[in-house]
Amino acid sequence: MLMTESLSFLDKTPIRWGVIGCGSVAEKKSVPAYQMVPGFEVAMVMRRDADKVKDYAERHGIAHCSTNALEVIQNPEIDAIYIATPPDSHREYALLVAEAGKPCCIEKPMAPTYKESLEIHNAFQEKGLPLFIAYYRRSLPRFNQIKEWLDEQRIGQVRHIQWTKTKPPTEMDLSGAYNWRTDAKIAPGGYFDDLASHGLDLFAYLLGNIKKAQGFTTNQQGLYSAHDSVVGSWIHETGVTGDGVWNFGTHHRKDQVEILGSNGKITFAVLDEAPLVLETANERQELHVPNPEHIQQYHAQYINDHLRGLSQHPSLGTSGLHTSWVMDQILGN
Repeated sequence: MLMTESLSFLDKTPIRWGVIGCGSVAEKKSVPAYQMVPGFEVAMVMRRDADKVKDYAERHGIAHCSTNALEVIQNPEIDAIYIATPPDSHREYALLVAEAGKPCCIEKPMAPTYKESLEIHNAFQEKGLPLFIAYYRRSLPRFNQIKEWLDEQRIGQVRHIQWTKTKPPTEMDLSGAYNWRTDAKIAPGGYFDDLASHGLDLFAYLLGNIKKAQGFTTNQQGLYSAHDSVVGSWIHETGVTGDGVWNFGTHHRKDQVEILGSNGKITFAVLDEAPLVLETANERQELHVPNPEHIQQYHAQYINDHLRGLSQHPSLGTSGLHTSWVMDQILGN
């Protein structure tokens, strides 16, 4: 069945995208992925620095650039907008996109708080506009392999999920240089906002929405204003329990998830490209499923499919809003 919100794009080729923000994510992860999708054209990009946006447009073969976000959003030659700026500006730009009546994809996290995320979600819902959130792990083959194992009940009934994500402070952290990712005004949870959001969103995709979550936060190192240590626990609507540890001041780097079932377990990493391991009493299976060069490749392709009424995207505004709520609960907001 065709989705009514997508009818205007069914026969439109190409769908012309405007990009707000040309930083590190747009350099390799996302914009080149959009350019790979048949039927997409990245037609205009925006960055506040005139020299940098011109350089970006020239290197990526993009015809038009601007230092003014409104010029991109309100351009009648632009059909859809991708917001790739730091999260504190997501609400401002997203509401302008909704007002302009255009589909939008927003980088994760959706916004710094659930309240702001809800405003964004409601603005697009009221106008019946497609809203996507760049939780692209829902679209990656490696995580859909895990979902397939779970759907097949290869480890029996799922009981618990646990994630440990730790790493040492970076040179930037130690130097005291400014980093928006650790500025509490932009990212209250620090690296938790940037990294843990991916995993929490993925767990809801794999195991169903979370109905209750709580946590504790602190700043152990005093290197920046945001939290650098977070612990949390939650329970899914299915009854599966979960817990996580995110500490960004440890000596050792670790990224490990264990899904424990009545007949076995699945082990994998959220952020690192570690193998997927399935273990039961009778078997041990290890799979290496590499990510694509431009990691948002499948995410972008599925946006195209959604807009053309071919399928529903796995990461929409509603699921992104749920992840924002879970993060707020763990951070105590």
